[in-house]
Amino acid sequence: MNPRDFAEIRRRLNPDRRNPSVIRGCYIAHDGQVISTFAHPVYGMAQEELEKYMAIFKKVLSGTAGQNLLPVEFTAKQTMEGDEHKLLMDLRGSALKDDMAVNELYEKAVQYVQAVKEQEVQSVDAAQLASNYLVLLMHDGYDVPYKDGNDETDADRSADVFSYIICAVCPVKPTKPALGYFAAEGEFHNKPTDWMVSMPELGFLFPSFEERSANIYTTMFYTRDSGKTHDDFVKIVFGAEPQMPASEQKETFQTVLQESLKEECSLDVMQAVHETVSTMIEERKADKHAEPLKLTRQDVKDVLESCGVSQEKTDAFDRQYTETFGAYTELPAVNMVTPKSFKVNTPSVTINVDPAHSDLIETRVIDGRRYILVLADGDVAVNGVNVTIGE
Repeated sequence: MNPRDFAEIRRRLNPDRRNPSVIRGCYIAHDGQVISTFAHPVYGMAQEELEKYMAIFKKVLSGTAGQNLLPVEFTAKQTMEGDEHKLLMDLRGSALKDDMAVNELYEKAVQYVQAVKEQEVQSVDAAQLASNYLVLLMHDGYDVPYKDGNDETDADRSADVFSYIICAVCPVKPTKPALGYFAAEGEFHNKPTDWMVSMPELGFLFPSFEERSANIYTTMFYTRDSGKTHDDFVKIVFGAEPQMPASEQKETFQTVLQESLKEECSLDVMQAVHETVSTMIEERKADKHAEPLKLTRQDVKDVLESCGVSQEKTDAFDRQYTETFGAYTELPAVNMVTPKSFKVNTPSVTINVDPAHSDLIETRVIDGRRYILVLADGDVAVNGVNVTIGE
């Protein structure tokens, strides 16, 4: 899905329009016990509550593609005979009216919560494990307006009906006891612990909305923390293999660069690579119809060659990339460089530079010692105080 696709579906979640037909939910205790379930027709909900629900579902469609929003693709075998794909199709096809299908998804969510509890018990103090979970589901049927070759919308013509579901898994955390105001008495008294729903930590849209129609072979998975891919949920609900988290992808790619380029991994080369890939990302973003940029092994080799890296080192990169990620693996470009950040680290100093001005930094060896030099043509301030630099 491209940015325009996500934006188009998010607009459907305007609470004033009341587009979704129903919202269903399952409240699960941190030990996996189901506390309650519910189903609310959207047309009968109070406006204030509907706004809260829609904010949660919108969150599942937000973030950075390749980091927070990850496509999970079903195999041809799964789409023909897989239980996981059939369940999602049943939920969508019944507009969440199939109670057996809804309860089956809840059971999968319970399995996930139990798996999370087991992992947390092994890693932290059990007394801190107080989060329950609210699993929310909504269904909507979007009458997709027709668009002509000039990208003009004809509201009177429909291209297709996009039927979809969104699932959000939200931690429900206890508040701390505190003094609260009681209006009837005009006084402050102790308010005991209560349970409040947080924004979702994971969720999904099924099916994917691509080229303004449904792609039933893909679901868009959301994770609030790009460092967590919630492998247990992906296995249980989608029957899919876990993906490498975005943060781990970036660290691994950086290691491959460093170990393959060796002495050619200089500041100048890293500046050139950052600038080249960042420009490619921005150019792709300018095309609202294009998918987020992904780079192949060969794409990165071409970038390195254009930045002056020798044939020997690009070949070394080719071998190490293949060994680490696989010869045909494409990586999101945003997991290779961060376009709006250029950072130089030493054991005791960190320098953050606007990427547009990274050329103000250079390295030099003076009297046998290595230095990082920063050009200081304009004003220089230390803790907010302008200072002078003498001859």
